[in-house]
Order: sequence, then structure tokens, then C-alpha cells
Amino acid sequence: MSADQSIKIYSLSGDIYISPMNGADKLQSDWAKNHSFERDSIHPATELLVPARAATIAGSDSSGGAGIQADIKTFQECGAYGMSVITALTAQNTLGVHDVHRIPAAHIAAQFDALEDDVRPDAVKTGMLADGQTINIVSERLVTYRWPNIVVDPVMIAKGGTALLEKNAVEQLRTHLLPIATVVTPNIPEAAALTSIAIHSRIEQFEAAKRLHELGAGHVLVKGGHGPDKDYSTDLLYDGSEGWWIEGPRHDTIRTHGTGCTLSSAITAYLAKGYSVLDSIIKAKQYIHMAIKYPIAVGKGHGPVNHWAARTLNGRDGSLCHYIKS
Repeated sequence: MSADQSIKIYSLSGDIYISPMNGADKLQSDWAKNHSFERDSIHPATELLVPARAATIAGSDSSGGAGIQADIKTFQECGAYGMSVITALTAQNTLGVHDVHRIPAAHIAAQFDALEDDVRPDAVKTGMLADGQTINIVSERLVTYRWPNIVVDPVMIAKGGTALLEKNAVEQLRTHLLPIATVVTPNIPEAAALTSIAIHSRIEQFEAAKRLHELGAGHVLVKGGHGPDKDYSTDLLYDGSEGWWIEGPRHDTIRTHGTGCTLSSAITAYLAKGYSVLDSIIKAKQYIHMAIKYPIAVGKGHGPVNHWAARTLNGRDGSLCHYIKS
């Protein structure tokens, strides 16, 4: 793969500053030294593998490309044991969302209780939450049970344009979920809706990230897939003091159904395995890059990404991450 096909990370401090790529290759060894560990262990009594556990709190996609189906596939591919709390059932395919059935709050709470009693997760993500009542019960259980490593994917609109979150629930998402989020992963339209900042450039992308951090999120990943650059998709990760531009090449394909779900799930899986937030996001970015670059033929519309691309290619693609400090 040529250099322009790699994923690049530019560190910034304070004001927006994009570092040059000079010297990227020699920093690869430094990046390797700073990699964090994996949490999988062996049970001392049974000598069985104790896997990292990741849970998704989201809606079901009957076509399998997004929602909990995409999340569970991603958990498995990234090496975490996957579990779910289902918030809604959708009748959906690659052509659009045709019907939505919301799960009663009492049953959502019961799913939380069942996991807490027996298979408590090491990391958890939220996806489609549909309405304010669901947000209330989800946030209440997350706070009560103190589940760690919370990744909030603020799903609002489906790929085909169907609303997946009531407009009057956006404020509850701001006030109930952002303050407990380890990472929040909005795309540009979602970040704009959450902050009331019109995002047309990297400057506004950065301002939105700062605002989301002020609302309580520990780390903010504003994804750049809806950005104006035709050649690259550039995400911004911000933790309140340090920031990184994470740049990856765009691919000319309509097979991007479930992209946001898959990225946030990969981040969750790697957090469950013990990786740092930055490492988890870089590894997840590599994973989704492969899933989009090597698509599969499913459906007549916006088909799903290829969840097993990274495993099938087994590193033969040659994708790299360049981590550059300014």
C-alpha cells in the first residue's frame, strides 16, 4: 500500500496545529513501546480463558448490517465476548428502515440486571436509544452499576434518513449520557445537533469537540466522514487538553451501512481488552478502514461493511498508523 493509503494521526496542543509527516517511519518503534496490554486471562481454578467482555446497548437491525448485529460481529472480530441490551427492534434492510418497535423500559432494565448479576462487562457502548425514557433508564443503570469504559455513539439518523432518536430526547442525551461517557463518537451532523455549532471546517470541528468535552464527555471523537475533503476522512480526538487528527483515505463505495456502529463497537472491544482510549481508537480506525476498503455484496442499497476483512487479510494489506507529536 502506498503512503497516502495509511492512517495518520497528528497530535495537537492548545490551538489547532497539524504536524508535518516528516519522520513518521522512525516513530513507529516509539508507538510500539507505548502500546497498552490486553486483559484476557486464564481462570486459576478451571484453567479456561477469561475473555474481555463488551456489551452493546442499542437497537436491532434485522438485515444484520448495523445495530446490535454489527456490534456483536465487531466484538467477536476484535477479540471480546459480546453481550447486548436491546432497546428497539427495527424492520430494516439496505434500502431503509421500515418500522420501529421500542422495547419497554422495564424490560431494558431487566436486561441490565441480568448482565450485572452474572456477566458484568468490562466496557459498554450505547447506540440507538430512540427516546427520552430509554435514555433515562440506560443512564440510571449505568450510573447505579458503575459499568466502566462507556462509549456513547449518539445515533440520531439512519443511513437512509429515518430518525432514530426523538428530537426532544437530544437534551436528555446531553445531560444524562455525555457526563458519564468515557468516549463519545458523533459524526459531524450529530456533533452539530449536540452543540448547535455549524461544522464546515476543522476549526468548527475542534470547537464542537471542545463543547462536547465541556458537557462532560471524557474523550470526544468527532468523526469526519461527512466532511468536505473528497480524498480523506479526518476524525478529531480531544480529551480536554490534548488532541489528535486521525486521517484515513476515503473509498468510493456505497457499502457503508453500519460504519458508525462498527467503529464505536471496535473502540469498545479494545477498551474491554485493556487498551488505552487512544490505542483503542487507532486500532478501531484501522479495523473500519479495512471493513470499508474490502466490501461485500449484500443487499440492493447501502450495503454493510465487511466485518471480517481485517481477519481474512491478516495484516497483508499493509495499513499503517503514524503517530506524530507536535
